[in-house]
Amino acid sequence: MATAAEARDWARGALRGIGDSLYTPFCGTDGDDIDWDAYRHLVRYCAGDLGHQMLWCTSGLAEFWALTLAERKQLLEVAIQEGRRANPDVVVQACTAATSAKDCLELTLHAQQAGADIVYIQTPMMEAHAGEGVLRFFRYIADRTDIALGMFNSPSSGYVLTPDESARIAEVIPAVCATKEGAFRPAASRRLHELAPYLAVWECDTTVYRAGWLREGIVCPAQLGTAGYLYETPQRRIFTEYWDLVYADRLIEAMDFGRESGLDQFSLDMGSWFTCYPGRADYFTHWADAFKYAASVLGLPIGDYPHSRPPQAMLPDAAKTQIETAYRKLGLIDA
Repeated sequence: MATAAEARDWARGALRGIGDSLYTPFCGTDGDDIDWDAYRHLVRYCAGDLGHQMLWCTSGLAEFWALTLAERKQLLEVAIQEGRRANPDVVVQACTAATSAKDCLELTLHAQQAGADIVYIQTPMMEAHAGEGVLRFFRYIADRTDIALGMFNSPSSGYVLTPDESARIAEVIPAVCATKEGAFRPAASRRLHELAPYLAVWECDTTVYRAGWLREGIVCPAQLGTAGYLYETPQRRIFTEYWDLVYADRLIEAMDFGRESGLDQFSLDMGSWFTCYPGRADYFTHWADAFKYAASVLGLPIGDYPHSRPPQAMLPDAAKTQIETAYRKLGLIDA
């Protein structure tokens, strides 16, 4: 675990490789319980069977808004326990986003005490008074904790920080060492790097990696919070092979591999079900039902209640058909 004072030096060396954002497998009536055996299996699969270097816990894909504080704490504890049993060097990233600063503080202190390596705070999802309010939120947490902090700038919050606002937070709070830029706006990430070059930036628009942004130092050599486990299997580790080529600066080979392996086409074939609910097409979501259905197609356990908790909707059959067809075309499941 990196302390606040060590955060930026630590991030330069530690934030590398593929970071898996873990779903929460539910069970019981209406998904009121968590299938802990399924969750342990998922953690071991990511950190052990696939050999991915990082875990991203209790964030959007995990449905943090639908979990109790006790559930979020236990999910992180299990991820640390099982992840480090599979790989002692796995980097555990915890998202402690909450609408209340006090709840966020409670989760952040727990992450610090439990042994997480870094905590990410998503821009508050309600009543955020722009950068000034978000800075107050971060300062409240930083003044009471001693752990590396990251920003999670996602449009699902309803407010996306500008590069100047993010740079101001980093300037004022030395513990802030990284940011997951989830708004698909590369120009803003480039500007943020100019303003705060010490930040480890991950841009969700991954085409920038093919443009040489890693070589230029604009982005970091890590996928901080993806669902990489849904893009490969232990028998066919195409996602890992692709990103290894990118991180080695073998960009032409990486682009050729993306095309020839089917990864590029797979993203198109899957459609936008992971991040878009058709009934609210202008809103960026983390539709956990879609992620979990994809996991089930690959044979991963998702609990006997395969849906998201409210307020998310249930995945339609058309989405399931499209997802399964995409996997068959890619060859990760039998035709």
